[in-house]
Amino acid sequence: MRPGLLALADGTVFRGSSVGAQGFATGEVVFNTAMTGYQEIITDPSYAGQLITFTSPHIGNYGTTGLDEQHDAVHARGVIVRSLARRSSSWRSERSLVDYLTASGVVTLSDVDTRRLTRHIVHHGSMPAVLGSDVDEGELVDMARTAPTMDGQNLVATVTTDRFLHIAAEGDRGTVVVYDFGVKRDIVTAFTSRDVSVIVVPATTSAAEVLALAPDGVFLSNGPGDPEPLVEPIAAVRGLLGVVPIFGICLGHQILGLALGLSTYKLPFGHHGGNHPVRRFGDATVAITAQNHGFAVNLNGVGLAGSLGSAPASIETDFGTVTATHENLNDGTNEGLACRAINASAVQFHPEAAPGPRDAVGLFDEFTALVGGVHA
Repeated sequence: MRPGLLALADGTVFRGSSVGAQGFATGEVVFNTAMTGYQEIITDPSYAGQLITFTSPHIGNYGTTGLDEQHDAVHARGVIVRSLARRSSSWRSERSLVDYLTASGVVTLSDVDTRRLTRHIVHHGSMPAVLGSDVDEGELVDMARTAPTMDGQNLVATVTTDRFLHIAAEGDRGTVVVYDFGVKRDIVTAFTSRDVSVIVVPATTSAAEVLALAPDGVFLSNGPGDPEPLVEPIAAVRGLLGVVPIFGICLGHQILGLALGLSTYKLPFGHHGGNHPVRRFGDATVAITAQNHGFAVNLNGVGLAGSLGSAPASIETDFGTVTATHENLNDGTNEGLACRAINASAVQFHPEAAPGPRDAVGLFDEFTALVGGVHA
């Protein structure tokens, strides 16, 4: 192992051991509180442009397998851990996490005081950072200070597909067009396993192109970065509102909000992990959810961090009344919205990840039932 460094834009430096690919990695440093699912996390396109710090002290003990990949590549720019397992202990394992990260070209730092790093991010916010080895500390700090922030970056362009992809289901309950802002494989499976066929389309596909496919519903996927630069997708969704049922998650939730005329804002350090409690206003049930986002929707001034316990907010838009459907019980941020008049809804979390394990997966049942009703 070689000595490695992590330098933050505020000049703070963390030391560790370089255990993955050699070189440098630049991105926004965030922390993820999940105890398992590390392969799903690092292959989630929503992490494009970010360096992931795992708060769980021991990562990699059950190895990796192609079945757990959420995309065809690792999209996290770098990985930071306290202790990286050298050997795998699982019958499913095909290779160790160390070998997987090295083969994927991911710069990785182990032996880092991740507790101190996490507390630093909580107190000072997520910020640009650089990790690497065999470099002068001052040079690394200078690189971090000049690195771009997440605000204003269109990272979706780096992960979306460049063609239409048709995935047929065994049954015939309808067809959903999935906007690929960084869609995960488990999301596609969530539809096909419910006998709904999927057509995955590029992020810049127009409303007219989508409607030409005669879908029974449209799904807005997860994805990375700031939603506001996504002018074309927002305009396309606005053109689909009221024409076809729409459901979105994560970045798709933010894009739907912007299309409806709402606004978004950046969270201090985002929500990244598999243990976020979310309350559903309709029946007061609480789901343990998986989340990965750095931006949130502001629904009429409610849904901003710190508004926990507020009544469900609503606002009148050009498309009808938009109502908050869910809230995060950690900080009160908005976790769901719906415009019932036009069959459009979205949630900020990942129902398909099912950390509860099945607390929120019913949202796919609700949408596919709607799609099936339209198809019938």
